[in-house]
Amino acid sequence: MSAILNQGIAIASIDYRWSTQSVFPAQIQDCNRAVSFLYDNAEKYGLDKSRIALMGFSAGGHLASLQGLSKNNKVAAFFAPGSSKKFNFKAVVDFYGPSELIALKSSEDPKSPESILLGAAPLDRPDLAKIASPATYVDKNDPPFLIIHGEKDESVPYQQSKLLSGWLTVKGVKNELIIVKDAPHYGVMFDVEGVREKVLEFLKLYLQ
Repeated sequence: MSAILNQGIAIASIDYRWSTQSVFPAQIQDCNRAVSFLYDNAEKYGLDKSRIALMGFSAGGHLASLQGLSKNNKVAAFFAPGSSKKFNFKAVVDFYGPSELIALKSSEDPKSPESILLGAAPLDRPDLAKIASPATYVDKNDPPFLIIHGEKDESVPYQQSKLLSGWLTVKGVKNELIIVKDAPHYGVMFDVEGVREKVLEFLKLYLQ
């Protein structure tokens, strides 16, 4: 993060309700409300509201992708009442977030993370799973993506990121997929110079 800050890029770490506290779409509502606050108070905090990027890890990666892809679809349920919708996103960095909930191996397990998020197993409620899946909202007007995933991720298989990258490519959205060899779902294998440089180059390119 210090390398990003050293390039003059501000970082805001936002919070959201966990799935054990509230079911979807509470989480994406919280994310959009946080960005709305930053947008509305950009002058106060010295922020450039015309250059906003998203980055998230795991569940945060899922929400960053969902937020970045769904913004131009104007999904009313994804916004808290009265919050600003004026902002747009220049880029998204997704670290090993799921993109298609119904395609996860645990999609019929009622105790899986995605089932807790939805309040039902994705295979039992494919309608809810579709609404909560970033891949649902991919279109030609979406921001560019940098997607990073571990080759040996047992929680969220790397094929989830390959699927998202494939959809983005089909729709003509600029994206790059990096599969980190032998890497698990998270950990030190992502905190290496090569990955850090890719993230920094990507943000500098699209936030310049």
